[in-house]
Amino acid sequence: MSDATGDEAAGDQGAVDEAAVDERAVDEGAEPETPLDGLGLLAMQTVNVTDGLDHLELYTSRGLLTILWHGDPEAERVVVCVGGAMGGLLGPDGGLYQRLGTELAAQGIGVLRVSYRRPNDLPTCVHDTLCAMELAARHGARQFVPLGHSFGGAVAIQAAAHLDVESIPGVVTFATQSAGCEIAEKLGDRNLLFVHGTRDAILPHQSSEMVRMLAGAGDLWLIPDADHLLSPAGDEILERMLTHLPAVFA
Repeated sequence: MSDATGDEAAGDQGAVDEAAVDERAVDEGAEPETPLDGLGLLAMQTVNVTDGLDHLELYTSRGLLTILWHGDPEAERVVVCVGGAMGGLLGPDGGLYQRLGTELAAQGIGVLRVSYRRPNDLPTCVHDTLCAMELAARHGARQFVPLGHSFGGAVAIQAAAHLDVESIPGVVTFATQSAGCEIAEKLGDRNLLFVHGTRDAILPHQSSEMVRMLAGAGDLWLIPDADHLLSPAGDEILERMLTHLPAVFA
């Protein structure tokens, strides 16, 4: 892993340009106009970890927001992956988010893996997700599909409700909770996919069924014998996501 500073990394091919976070985002005295404006950003660093993967750290007065950014930073289509109540960057079984980042980048689709400032704080986690989207939008992104696991399902649903169907044409949840997903009723015009294991001992699959009912739309994929991490179905889910996500953008 490179130990380059943010300025050095910005010169690497494919590295994220920190100047894309404009001066308004640093001015805490200004009236917040966008998620980044309201972040209270103190500083930011970017390191180019490998070809096609950047590691961003956004330092704020309310915690550290970390983003792993796969693919071309100027990609117009971006998948945004968020974790559960304890945070995390890997996602469901087998490190699904990492695997999606590698595979989708090769198809020209960017992937952002978001590590919350305050896990299990729903409004803050939604804000963090919107900040990641805005940062990508400042680099050229036009469409997003948020993916959320467990608690992150509510984060993905709420983030999607902040933007229109042209900006967020779909959402995927993995073993989602139903709390915080009441706003799903506003997403009936999106492509929604709810994935849940039938042996989930933490959140029963009825939770995803409830969110689908609230949305009044979407597909429910129940995976026999899969647990809360959707193990052992990681390979099967990855295969489906590599077909499903490009289709949602299309």
